[in-house]
Amino acid sequence: MISGRTLTVRLAVMALATAVPAFAAGPAFHYTLDSSSSVKAKVSFLGVSSKTAGFPKLTGKVVLDPARPQSVGLDVLIDARAITAGDGVTLARLKGPSFFDVEKHPTIHYRGTAMTMTGPNTADVAGELTVRGVTRPSVLKVNFAMPPAKITGREPVNISGAMMIDRRQFGMTAWQMMVGTKVTITLKARMTPG
Repeated sequence: MISGRTLTVRLAVMALATAVPAFAAGPAFHYTLDSSSSVKAKVSFLGVSSKTAGFPKLTGKVVLDPARPQSVGLDVLIDARAITAGDGVTLARLKGPSFFDVEKHPTIHYRGTAMTMTGPNTADVAGELTVRGVTRPSVLKVNFAMPPAKITGREPVNISGAMMIDRRQFGMTAWQMMVGTKVTITLKARMTPG
């Protein structure tokens, strides 16, 4: 039979045991993407060269917990209408219905929901990419300028990232004899606290 004093001690120990993990997890830090952040997309052209498009206008929020990096929250919205290209013909095609169809789909959305550290400064962020209204699972490979474990939430954080997609999965099937189907997307981002 358990005495009242023993029961009280056991309950106190259980309360401490459940409180410690919550304390160890620490606070989650909130960041906003700086206006200097940008995205580029590169695809092969005629099998001997490549074409690159730029997306200079994006906004987003990032939530990081250094103690629990797997619980990342990444939400990026890209203005597809602000796309840039090396020449006017390419730009018109990219904005048109065969590719990004910016009149009907003015934004591109990436939402990251889980992060797996692959090194002190590198990670894979699993999430979903939405282009032309089509959403597909996508993995963004991220490189932090400083180890996430050392982030304090008070300093800006610089990251670079890359992912590869098949444009056909997003309804962009035109010009396959000239333009490659595999697209490399790269991200350069500066995240500021707040």
